[in-house]
Amino acid sequence: MRRTPLGVSGKGKRGISTLGWALRGAAAGAAGSTALNAVTYLDMAVRGRASSSTPEDTVEKLSDEAHVPIPGDDETRQNRLQGLGPLIGLVAGVGVGTVGGLARAAGYLSAKPVGVALTTAGVMVAANGPMTVLGVTDPRTWSAKDWISDIVPHLAYGVVVKNVIDAFDRP
Repeated sequence: MRRTPLGVSGKGKRGISTLGWALRGAAAGAAGSTALNAVTYLDMAVRGRASSSTPEDTVEKLSDEAHVPIPGDDETRQNRLQGLGPLIGLVAGVGVGTVGGLARAAGYLSAKPVGVALTTAGVMVAANGPMTVLGVTDPRTWSAKDWISDIVPHLAYGVVVKNVIDAFDRP
């Protein structure tokens, strides 16, 4: 193992395969997604704010762009959008966790603050990037309150994912 200013590079102590790390990263991403959702729902309960429609709007835009209609009458179609919206968030969360696991398989073990920051930034890009590209939202127009409402749950995700992945490499 080699120490760097940002963390440690080299193989972990457990000899876990690349696939093993990918699966552990996916599990960490699922745990992080649960933390993100819990913080989001707590925020909604405390502030009495409504849920965001951006996940459903993103699915609708993706459907339009791909020319793949979401079937059903108005109510059924809306219900499908409400189910698919959160699923894209879970895919982003598990996907970023998997990338973290693959980074660990490659021998990268970051210092805790660096790993949390990188994971938080990664999941924010994975979640908000498609919405921004599709024109569903524009972070340049967000207020400070909007940014805090977005960063805090994603930070909870980053903390959980980093700690779960690190826990898999303990002797």
